[in-house]
Amino acid sequence: MTDNNAKKVLFVSSEMTPYLPQSEMADIARFLPQGVQERKREIRAFMPRYGCINERKNQLHEVIRLSGMNLVISDVDRPLIIKVASITSARMQVYFIDNDDYFLRKGISRDSDGKFFADNDERAIFFARGVLETVKKLRWAPDVIHCQGWISLLVPMFMKRVYKDDPIFANSKIVFSLYDDALDESFSEDFSKKIVMGGISDKDVEFLSKNPDGTNLAKTAAKFSDGVILGSDKLSPLLVNYCRDRGLKVLPYKAKSIADGSYIEEYNAFYDQL
Repeated sequence: MTDNNAKKVLFVSSEMTPYLPQSEMADIARFLPQGVQERKREIRAFMPRYGCINERKNQLHEVIRLSGMNLVISDVDRPLIIKVASITSARMQVYFIDNDDYFLRKGISRDSDGKFFADNDERAIFFARGVLETVKKLRWAPDVIHCQGWISLLVPMFMKRVYKDDPIFANSKIVFSLYDDALDESFSEDFSKKIVMGGISDKDVEFLSKNPDGTNLAKTAAKFSDGVILGSDKLSPLLVNYCRDRGLKVLPYKAKSIADGSYIEEYNAFYDQL
């Protein structure tokens, strides 16, 4: 992809300010879409509607025309609710994937004792499928899909396998930002079995079949992505080398760029290299 051909960029993030506390990842999720939009690209931004997000304060409201679908996970129908809020100063909207079973709780990924939620695997499946189904309903075909944060890392596989023949995603390239946010966490033993559905085979989820942890979730994302942005300087060299060995285009981590905001220009240019 060259000559600024990526006109539409979809951002799928685990967290974003001002809806969640500030962090490097949450700040990038907030300011990168704005910066990319200011550089004359169209953007859409998605994140989960965690229970700790104050809907009244942030003026979230349900988008009825996008809601009303059910996603089947572990043989259970789960209602997909779509909400939206506006960041007026940035002239951008943020879409929220919601479901009471998965996102009503106050914790983002851990309970009050700091334990990783037992159903985080299903939450990641629901979030990934919810985003892609909503984008289909919007009839908005992204040229680039940028995922960041562990809960977004199934999006590449679902897009490349389940939605590969959908014209909305026919020309989409995928890049993910690799962080150390959940690399050492373990998911449920049957994570891989819950993922396998139309277009997704046992071979596609081989890493998660062997060991359903955060590192293998990241490797699964790499397997179906076109590029990776290193979001930390504390990543496992083995994981980074796996991405390089896959032939992915890699954008190195630069603390200075994150600090001074120049990462926006670097990320924006990276999209056109995919």
